Amino acid sequence: MAALSPLSVALLVAVTVGLAGAILAWRERPEPGATWLAVLLAGQVWWATFLVFELEAATLPAKALWYDVQWVGVVAIPVGWLFFALAYTGYDRYVTPFSVALVSVVPAATVAVAAAGDPGNLLAVDRVVRETVVGTFLDVVPGPLYYIIAGYTYLLGAAGSVPLIQLIRDDARPFRGQSAALLVGTAAPWAGSIAYLSGAIPIPGLDPTPLVFVISGVAYLLALSRFRLLTLAPAPRRRARQLVFEQLHDPVFVVGTEGLLVDLNESAAETFGIDRRAAIGESASAVVPRYDAVSDVDAEGDKPRAIPIVGRDGQRPYEVTVRDVVDDHDRTTARVITFHDVGAYLGQQQRLNVLNRVFRHDVRTETNLIQGYAEQLRSDPTDERALSIIEKSAGRMLELSERTRTAGELFDPTEESESAPLTDVVDEAVAEARAAAPDARIDVGRVAAVPVPAVLEVVLGNLCTNAVRHNDAEAPWMRIDAAVADGWVEVTVADDGPGIDPAEYDVLDRGTETPLRHGSGIGLWIVKWGVDHIGGRISFDEREPTGTVVTVCVPVDRSGTPGADPDGESPDPPLDDSAPTDGSASRGPPPNAGR
Repeated sequence: MAALSPLSVALLVAVTVGLAGAILAWRERPEPGATWLAVLLAGQVWWATFLVFELEAATLPAKALWYDVQWVGVVAIPVGWLFFALAYTGYDRYVTPFSVALVSVVPAATVAVAAAGDPGNLLAVDRVVRETVVGTFLDVVPGPLYYIIAGYTYLLGAAGSVPLIQLIRDDARPFRGQSAALLVGTAAPWAGSIAYLSGAIPIPGLDPTPLVFVISGVAYLLALSRFRLLTLAPAPRRRARQLVFEQLHDPVFVVGTEGLLVDLNESAAETFGIDRRAAIGESASAVVPRYDAVSDVDAEGDKPRAIPIVGRDGQRPYEVTVRDVVDDHDRTTARVITFHDVGAYLGQQQRLNVLNRVFRHDVRTETNLIQGYAEQLRSDPTDERALSIIEKSAGRMLELSERTRTAGELFDPTEESESAPLTDVVDEAVAEARAAAPDARIDVGRVAAVPVPAVLEVVLGNLCTNAVRHNDAEAPWMRIDAAVADGWVEVTVADDGPGIDPAEYDVLDRGTETPLRHGSGIGLWIVKWGVDHIGGRISFDEREPTGTVVTVCVPVDRSGTPGADPDGESPDPPLDDSAPTDGSASRGPPPNAGR
């Protein structure tokens, strides 16, 4: 048996190194890019192996046969490289059966032509055996298809290198090392192929490309072992960042420098009822809620402030932040606008403030009152007036305790939000008012059976009870009406009582209490918190000749079936949306004032 030529020995070394890399890559499946790296290395092994057969063959037909067989490996390398680079760097959405089939059309056609014996001399116009000092080679004069597949190979190689080049400048050292090793591994065969096609190789018929597979194999093995290629790939990081953007609870919009919408996350689409596909490319002023106010926030550069915005959950106060997206040349390429729902935060701050006042002032006052008159009863047990005052004070404390408990249960995060028919909610509120004042005259207008948040029951219950309880007339009067339009429910509660102290309005308008300026109880605060909780609005107005009209506007509960808006749109509420930025109640004439 004749000894192998030195070139064949060198090729077998390349085969050994490449085979080791292919096995390591295959064992890392299903890590991103593992399968395609194994395909790439298998293509190199195939090409180098059958080039050995070609070199050792003695006749022209035998050499031509092994030359044609090599095309399977030749075309597999660029396809494997492209899809490895895409999967490895996180662009796996482009690695689909359709894209693989599309990219493989030209390589498959090349293999088919070679398998058919190259009819028409598409791959090789002429084939001649050349004797050289380093061995016997098959010198091929390339045909038109040869140049097509060569150019196509360079195109796929360049496309696959683009995402890897981006990692060269990455902050993470392992990714820089991985990408550098991979680029060296693919650049070496390219250099050999270009040298062969340009005629820079002085030995006729010698294509050095398979020989430099040794360099490629070593580079890939270095990336797999030293830089933990595949076990530490950047693909999950890219996917994770996309996931954070998409799954971020806060609505986010990305606006280009020309004022056009570039992107928005899922939360923005759901919260504001926006069709993502239709919105991208449109003017930001037509898509981003309150874009004029957002621009003011950006221009002022002040601390983010709350802006009332209507979404699918009704009106909520949003704190808006705007950040510039700057490229490597310090040029602003876009702006990221983030909406943070601060309704829960503002509500919690208000509740803590009010409950602190209740325990610090109201409870203390009642306790001091009871303690004082208890001392008086100690000296005169027959003092009926002192006993009556103590009983009334204890009753007020009990009522205050019940209202405080109601406020706590109303916003319990462990309780799931429920819906109820508006008719049932109104009936329950009226029943509470009748129980509080049996002699009251209560009128109920037409009420539609649309689903509303169950929290509205607490709101209307407090309003109706207050309307008849704080009325000094012998027979207090109250009327409740409800109207439904455009997915919103507007309920009005009118009475003929003495009206509400303007100081109460002022406290609700400001949304905060101070030691010198605070409400007289917790009832109106429960009403306000309940309305804010369900994304509604509340307004107060004086009624002629006496009394108050309270208007509550809340969205229809779309989780219910009757009366729900089939289109899922969130039209503006019928009340003026120029409310205070803390989501507090507004005082002004509602559309049906005075009914």
